[in-house]
Amino acid sequence: MATSTLLQKLDVEADGFGASTSNRRQIETFLVRVEYPTGGPDPGTITITAGDWVALDTTQSGADRALCIRTAANVALGNPLVVGVALDSASLDPLEGDPAISAPIRVVIAGYAEAANVDGAVAAGSPLVVDTTAGRAHVAVTGDLSVCGVALAADVANVAPVWVYKQF
Repeated sequence: MATSTLLQKLDVEADGFGASTSNRRQIETFLVRVEYPTGGPDPGTITITAGDWVALDTTQSGADRALCIRTAANVALGNPLVVGVALDSASLDPLEGDPAISAPIRVVIAGYAEAANVDGAVAAGSPLVVDTTAGRAHVAVTGDLSVCGVALAADVANVAPVWVYKQF
């Protein structure tokens, strides 16, 4: 039997529709992974906090680059590796000799994210890029290339509801 995530009617109060009701929002599970090679340098603690903008992890090899994520680095003109907003938090601190440790993280890759990490100057309708602070979106300006979403309301304490543009 086929299933559908399409809304058949739009009566929010009667039907209790929410962020995860329709296919307008997409969530994917990625891994945050860190490795402490035997005798190698301590990679330090890797932390992703719910609400952070995340990006593909190019420190991995092969197809793992598209399986693993890190907090999106600030990149001039916007980070083109941004895939969405983390719904979960994780903090990994490997011990020497561990081949690798990882944790699953759910990420909004398209659609509504209720609490995204944004700059304090964000207003409703602001296009967003990650180009100044890692994990935090800022208002795009002329010349920015990698717009990753749009704010749906003004920020409150550097958090705002956003619409994530599908890039993954």
